[in-house]
Amino acid sequence: MKVRHIFISPGHNYYGRHGQPPDTHPIIEVAEAECVAGQGIRGDRFFGYREDFKGQITFFDFDVFTALQQELTLPEAKPQGTRRNVFVIGANLTDLIGREFELQGVRFAGTEEASPCEWMDLVLGNGAREWLEGRGGLRAQILADGVLRRDA
Repeated sequence: MKVRHIFISPGHNYYGRHGQPPDTHPIIEVAEAECVAGQGIRGDRFFGYREDFKGQITFFDFDVFTALQQELTLPEAKPQGTRRNVFVIGANLTDLIGREFELQGVRFAGTEEASPCEWMDLVLGNGAREWLEGRGGLRAQILADGVLRRDA
């Protein structure tokens, strides 16, 4: 599995904002991210959110994102619009639900699918939420401290 993109955001634009307009916190692409066991990614909106939080880090399959752009004719859709942290190539993320795995020396526990939310159509394009059902990525807990880096 290779890391294609890493994103963090200092605040929530959609989470907990049902019935309200989105907020405007930037999502920032970074070359590396410090993963802290039991806490999340340092600098990200979910860092230290709550004990045993299932979404300390989120993963998304870059090939799934490319397929979404092509099949729904959404060339303007951007990966950061998903608000997932780490885009990877070469892994079936669904297979990692309920399993421990390692990436670049950092250990994780896959907890559940990162289900697409109601905002996906607004942010990515019409039909994105429905298309992403069952393909929304992976929520995980961080089991060991370490740094993830974008692969060259």
